[in-house]
Amino acid sequence: MRNIEGMSTVYNNQNQFQSYNICLKDTVKTFTKSLFYMLFDEDYRNQNSQIVKDTFLKIATKLRLENGEALWRQFEDQFTRIREKLDLDAIAIEQNDPATKSLTEVYLAYPGFHAIAIYRLSHELYKLESYVISRMMSEYVHGLTGIDIHPGATIGDSFFIDHGTGIVIGETAIIKKNVKIYQGVTLGGIQIRKSLSSTKRHPTIEDNVTIYANATILGGDIVIGANSIIGANVWITKSVPENSLVTYKTEIKISTRKK
Repeated sequence: MRNIEGMSTVYNNQNQFQSYNICLKDTVKTFTKSLFYMLFDEDYRNQNSQIVKDTFLKIATKLRLENGEALWRQFEDQFTRIREKLDLDAIAIEQNDPATKSLTEVYLAYPGFHAIAIYRLSHELYKLESYVISRMMSEYVHGLTGIDIHPGATIGDSFFIDHGTGIVIGETAIIKKNVKIYQGVTLGGIQIRKSLSSTKRHPTIEDNVTIYANATILGGDIVIGANSIIGANVWITKSVPENSLVTYKTEIKISTRKK
């Protein structure tokens, strides 16, 4: 059947609306929080690792994923490597943000670090083709932090997000090592068509690039060369050579008010 606008409506064999297990949103929220705690709290991990595994298996069953046990083992095998990467991210934040007083502050209080942590966890599930779980995880932390990182994006070591609100990083974006990104940055696609789903739609950011607030970089063929600085508010749809400085020029006039 179709609705009045001609869009498909999905029914089951009893001619009722198909169930999509919407309550899984709460289960995935709990699962995501628990994974984050397990990475950094040994006592929590020792007390809750079986519960977290059981929660994953419950989600996998609800989503009709095959070989849930094998998926969990492959995912769990990556925890040490994920923790190592996140420690590098935390150090990058501590070393680059003058407002940071300690690494403890980064782990406990930085929304950018929280978003990166859930990205690195969800990315491993994405690589295991657990697309729905990984996307639900990323949307949970998106709601908390205002930072939208698709789990399919590829992000290198020592990634630094400062402030973070409004950042969007698309599925096929590639970000290499020692990259710094500020609030409002978009790494997006220049066209939105379903036929492009299997192509690279988002830019590549090379090593040691800094991208300041509200910069927009669009297109799968776009490369921002190593060691470049992208200034605030720029709009980029062509590649930038390495060692570049890209700025947006505007004129601001300040005059004295008459009393």
